[in-house]
Amino acid sequence: MIAKDNKSFQVVREGFTIKEAIDEAKRCLNCKVPQCKKGCPIENDIPDFVHALSMGDMGKAMSIINGKSNLPAICGRVCPHEKQCEGHCVLAKKGKGIEIGRLEQFVADFDADMGLIRERLPHKTRGRVAVIGSGPAGLTVAGDLARMGFNVTIYDCQEEPGGVLMFGIPEYRLPKAVVRKEIKKIEALGVGFVQNCMVGRNNVTIDSLFAEGYDAIFIGTGTSIPQNMDGVPGAKLPGVNQSTYLLHCVNSFNEGAIDRDMIPLRKGERVGVIGGGNVAMDAARTAIRLGADVTVLYRKTREDMPAMASEYDDAVSEGVKFLWETAAVEFIPGEDGRLKSVRLNTPDGERVEDFARIYLAIGSKPANRIVSTTEGIDVDEKGYVIVTDRPVGMTTRRGVFAGGDVVHRPQTVVLAMKAAKEVAVGIAQYVDAIKLLEDCRIRIE
Repeated sequence: MIAKDNKSFQVVREGFTIKEAIDEAKRCLNCKVPQCKKGCPIENDIPDFVHALSMGDMGKAMSIINGKSNLPAICGRVCPHEKQCEGHCVLAKKGKGIEIGRLEQFVADFDADMGLIRERLPHKTRGRVAVIGSGPAGLTVAGDLARMGFNVTIYDCQEEPGGVLMFGIPEYRLPKAVVRKEIKKIEALGVGFVQNCMVGRNNVTIDSLFAEGYDAIFIGTGTSIPQNMDGVPGAKLPGVNQSTYLLHCVNSFNEGAIDRDMIPLRKGERVGVIGGGNVAMDAARTAIRLGADVTVLYRKTREDMPAMASEYDDAVSEGVKFLWETAAVEFIPGEDGRLKSVRLNTPDGERVEDFARIYLAIGSKPANRIVSTTEGIDVDEKGYVIVTDRPVGMTTRRGVFAGGDVVHRPQTVVLAMKAAKEVAVGIAQYVDAIKLLEDCRIRIE
């Protein structure tokens, strides 16, 4: 079990040294039909960059990665590699699969630390695009469009860009210094950032952005509203909180922005985390680091958990306990009105167990701030934005596109990137078509 103090938030898995990275790259069989590439949602040219790395050509390796990914240092750390590229490696069948994620991380970190020469970029004359949100989807769209010759500006409501990458993933899994370096690379592509700007409020809307001369707008605001358990008695008791709130507070504490007593958890408390995804694992492992006794309550079995296997294994090794096929049916207050215990429905029947705090990690949904202040953007019954297949990602409002979790339900970083890359192509096609019609003096009503 790990020590429970501030040092516990240091990175769990360190990166490769140069020799370790090259030795690992040399193990690649350079398959004729690379299954690792098929397993990657964005079809990274894995064998090519690994081969370049095996020869010590860091610049070429980085150039190959840049052809498909704008956030390699992040993907190398947080992608579910065992389900994707590494899981498809032919050597994985013998339990000796290439550690592709760590190789990608190494190349990206080396590039950032050494300040390698960037690729040549086209002049930004193809059009102007506004991107709302600076999470994985927004950063990917912005980076791809900038490489295509578009002038792109990202609008974000936080003081610092990064979205869930900066505020929702623990430091021990994704150091904030890494996120900042990746964002610097996006800036180096010519992308502008406007922070502390809540689109949909304070007179900044979709309409006002179009009035400023943008040719297209991308909504990549993710799913910022956590799901709650309002149907369960006592769900609004003090002591029943969202896991995302805990993670945000701890990230702020690690950055020195708030004091320890502002984190809603005290050392020694018994804590329950409801959920079985990566957010639940992040919350549980974070609570362990703060000195809590942590139990994850999951309504299904271990085999049904959507969390990465490595995340579950790490949680167990760090001391997190699990109750399977267990659902909370009532949150019970103590004399002070705060949460005291939880009535659980388990395979062995109902029972009541004491918990000082419960953290919910049962999913999230989109906010309606932008949609409610914009005419013509349709959503489905759950609030997810409806988009077209041609051009990819355009909403029912012409010129307004959306992608990532706000469209496809909450998913992983790389799946949000995959969707965003497709939408970037759709935006480019749309803007090119509109400008061609304008050049032909054909007016569009």
